[in-house]
Amino acid sequence: MVRSVAVLRGINVGGNRTIRMAGLRAIFAAAGCTDAETYIQSGNVVFSHTALAGAALEDVLETQVRRETGFDVAVLVRTAHELTALVADNPYPGTDGTRLVVSFLREAVEPGLLAAVDRDAVAPEAFTLRGRELYLYLPNGQARAKLPEAITRCRLPVAATARNWNTVVKLTELASR
Repeated sequence: MVRSVAVLRGINVGGNRTIRMAGLRAIFAAAGCTDAETYIQSGNVVFSHTALAGAALEDVLETQVRRETGFDVAVLVRTAHELTALVADNPYPGTDGTRLVVSFLREAVEPGLLAAVDRDAVAPEAFTLRGRELYLYLPNGQARAKLPEAITRCRLPVAATARNWNTVVKLTELASR
């Protein structure tokens, strides 16, 4: 039984694609997950699954979400072990948890895809790509940050969704119980 976390892209944002958390837990149960628990309303689910992992599990979960809600939603899964490593690998230690964001990517991308980001133009904001995670350091907060838009213009060819560091740490704690 592998304990994992799923982060769903773009649900319950601005009143769009609303999924109640009880309904989300039921969707995960219907997909064969056990011990599903949600964390805040933005599509974070901690769960266990015995039969599937990785891309196969993401596909099953996306299909189940689509079947139950009609929404095409990217579901990105990380194991508790992967989250623990992600937290340990933080390139911006000691940063306020609201000033650091992690974008979870469906798969690793070539670092060259982000070469178009003018790091000087977005400074002091910074980013580090490590495997399937893109860490965004936003020292002045997210509201007026330039870096997320600069990265969006790079049109990464994979599904992605972001969570602030406080949420990442909490999901890691919940998955590691």
